[in-house]
Amino acid sequence: MMRAVLLGLGVLVAATGVLAPPETPEPAPAMAKAASAFLATLDPATRARASLPFNSDERLNWHFVPKDRQGVPIKQMSSDQRRAALTLLRSGLSARGFTKVDTILHLEEVLAAIEGSTLRDPELYYFTVFGAPAEQGAWGWRYEGHHASLNWTVVDGKIVASTPQFLGANPADVRDGPEKGTRALAAEEDLGRALVKSLSADQGAQAVLSKDAPRDILTGNSREATIQEDRGISYGKLSPEQQGLLLSLIQEYASAQAPSVAQARLARVKAELPTVRFAWMGGLEKGQGHYYRIQGTSFLIEYDNTQNGANHIHCVWREFKGDWGRDLLAEHYRTAPHHASARPANPQGTNR
Repeated sequence: MMRAVLLGLGVLVAATGVLAPPETPEPAPAMAKAASAFLATLDPATRARASLPFNSDERLNWHFVPKDRQGVPIKQMSSDQRRAALTLLRSGLSARGFTKVDTILHLEEVLAAIEGSTLRDPELYYFTVFGAPAEQGAWGWRYEGHHASLNWTVVDGKIVASTPQFLGANPADVRDGPEKGTRALAAEEDLGRALVKSLSADQGAQAVLSKDAPRDILTGNSREATIQEDRGISYGKLSPEQQGLLLSLIQEYASAQAPSVAQARLARVKAELPTVRFAWMGGLEKGQGHYYRIQGTSFLIEYDNTQNGANHIHCVWREFKGDWGRDLLAEHYRTAPHHASARPANPQGTNR
């Protein structure tokens, strides 16, 4: 089995609330090496399922429900192939992020016990590589299954996109059985609730949009994230302590990624802090359905916990122009010499 307990690395948020990441190396070279090594373990027929063209429409066809996917699931891998696949997965995540993903995978076993169902399977998580992993040119890869969709895009040896980043947990809090107390996404829930409950009445009037929460994240599995209403309380209207809570919450989402990727995200967030708003819908107490979002100029974080008695989390980080590297890819193909056949038919990556 894949369970592993690793020490968290993460990206630091200083006590002052200033984003202060340490210097870390670019993970793309190790990622390309790991992707190539994984593909090399596969026989030709399996490799053909695991490796698709970079401009394949499938690269944008993401979801977080249990369903068949293009790629190769863990279930169909040998021991050597599994080890290579896990090395690839670790190359894209921090130790903290890997632990979250591993815990989410094993919640399928908990669900199987709760439901008495054979439909839940912790080995139905798929690895798919798009294009040829290399130091030059564009390629990408995806890890996806129930409650996990992680997508990376690499251009000329640098990660240019790590979104959509979706993680979910059902149960969000395991209440019975040998895994009792397991909470895969505890900080995402607890920090959000701590922030909204710290607000004064006047602040709450700005931040809490409704007593009712939507049944799911509003952007769903859309290929292009829609900018939500510019409502909620702005970063500047929070006290220093509340600003620290908000930054810690943003950092929690970013720190699932390899440290240098998280650093780049947090640097962008820092640059647009005056535009960032926090909005809440639903009840304030644990067990009450609730939703929140954090929205800036370029990014959106959504979190929803309403299903199964408010014990079922969906959360996502989206980039309005940067999912799958759309904006940077368009610039890359405008400025770099390429054969026409190597260019995606629609480098913006939209569903037009």
